[in-house]
Amino acid sequence: MKLAALQTDIAWEDPQANFERLRPQIAGAAASGARMVVLPEMYACGFSMDTQAIAEPFEGPSVGFLREQARAHGLWMAASVPVLAPTEVGSASSPGAKPSNTFVLAGPAGEVHRYAKRHPFTFAKEHEHYAAGEDTLTVTIEGVRVSAFICYDLRFADEFWRLAHDTDLYVVVANWPQKRRMHWQTLLRARAIENQAWVVGVNRVGEGSGLAYSGDSMIIDPWGEVVAAASRDATTLLAEISAARVADARRKFPVLEDRRPPTR
Repeated sequence: MKLAALQTDIAWEDPQANFERLRPQIAGAAASGARMVVLPEMYACGFSMDTQAIAEPFEGPSVGFLREQARAHGLWMAASVPVLAPTEVGSASSPGAKPSNTFVLAGPAGEVHRYAKRHPFTFAKEHEHYAAGEDTLTVTIEGVRVSAFICYDLRFADEFWRLAHDTDLYVVVANWPQKRRMHWQTLLRARAIENQAWVVGVNRVGEGSGLAYSGDSMIIDPWGEVVAAASRDATTLLAEISAARVADARRKFPVLEDRRPPTR
């Protein structure tokens, strides 16, 4: 499966501007043969805490754009969106409930999957504005088992470990600041090496709410080798993702077979 990672700048709290910027980039990735296109965290608005201004129902325009692009180009779209909390019945927002920073995976046949970020970034007070999710998400796409994570989740190795046996590709979407870029680069490679799986980390570039973002998006193979990398510019990374390569690495060097459950 050919994967495209779109490292983009993000117009602050302006979904329509971001949709227009992304349309030709997604079309270009599709023309290059991509079967899955990954965008950064909060791709339509930036990492904003102003949830009253930016949070949308799940059927709102930002999820709608992902679904539209998936259908139009016959591929899978992945990104995160600030999604209002649903009521128990219907899709209207629940009064007083926090929205979630939600990873959305939209498919070419209209299917859509979601994962709410399990680890809000307390250092930036994300937990005061967004609710933590409870469930994980793994979806098989063209024979590749894909597990979803968002930004700060990357620091919690145990979350990746417990999905490893059922994962060929970890997708991490982010708005990871330049000041901690070394952590981003190191942790992405660590997650690939320790779980013997593909990892794609897609970060934004530019500036938002006073923070600078250096990009450093990467696609890493199950041996920890970086097969595609970006620096500070808006760009598209392409790579062929193979489940067979994961199986081969795990067969030749069976680390996962030696993993033991934690003790207390």
